[in-house]
Amino acid sequence: MTKRISTFAMSLKTDRATGWLSPAVAAALAIVLASVAGADETVNIGGSNAVLLRPKAPHGSIILMPGGNGVIAAGPNGEINGLKFNQLVRTRHAYMARGFAVLVVDAGADLTNAVNYMAAITRPVTVVATSRGTIRAAEGIARGARPDRLVLASGFLTNESGSNQNVASILGSPAALPPTLIIHHRQDGCRFTQPAGVESFARWAGGRARVAWVEGGVSSGDPCEASGHHGFNGLDARVVGLATGGRWPPPSHGRASRGGWGHRGRFTNTR
Repeated sequence: MTKRISTFAMSLKTDRATGWLSPAVAAALAIVLASVAGADETVNIGGSNAVLLRPKAPHGSIILMPGGNGVIAAGPNGEINGLKFNQLVRTRHAYMARGFAVLVVDAGADLTNAVNYMAAITRPVTVVATSRGTIRAAEGIARGARPDRLVLASGFLTNESGSNQNVASILGSPAALPPTLIIHHRQDGCRFTQPAGVESFARWAGGRARVAWVEGGVSSGDPCEASGHHGFNGLDARVVGLATGGRWPPPSHGRASRGGWGHRGRFTNTR
């Protein structure tokens, strides 16, 4: 455990140097992790390696599905060698610091197996997917995975997002959609996750989804990569707070809801 915390402390210094985490956030995370963290470990779920982070007494489970090619290249001792700066990969310890058991899955993971694995630890099980990971999440749900909640961050949501391969087209109907939170940056410049897709997804979801818009942060380089607004650069703490706090929409057939969670978990109007 001492080695794991020491390794993470080194990663915090790297994140601070590259601008991913503020000094205050890095320091707070290090203190919290020292009191709650167990060692990261590599687990095999249905033939696919994943990384498990488990606090002493988790009050919920979170499955993180990174974007890009989804290949995290998990090492034998809980280390992640691929997609290191993906927004979900770089914030995985922040989710654990909030008391959640966390599973970071590879692109080849079977989502049904992953949900069942984490449900055996504790429920509710929330799937948090970003960018192309939202496509893999939708494919898993279409094949029968049943998480209790779903978070779609910078998602491939509808045709209006900019891609014909998207969550709505894969699912076909919102019937299998669990209570869902959409987190999206108003200035997301990626051509596949344009903000125009958010409202059309909320209408399609028919009351099963809420929307949390975020603004600010830093954008540089490729607009579809982790350093842009698409990757919530400079907004990690806010995104983690949104994904883990606030009210979830009921799985009903009412009208689509517009709103989001404030960084302290308060519901706020997005208009």
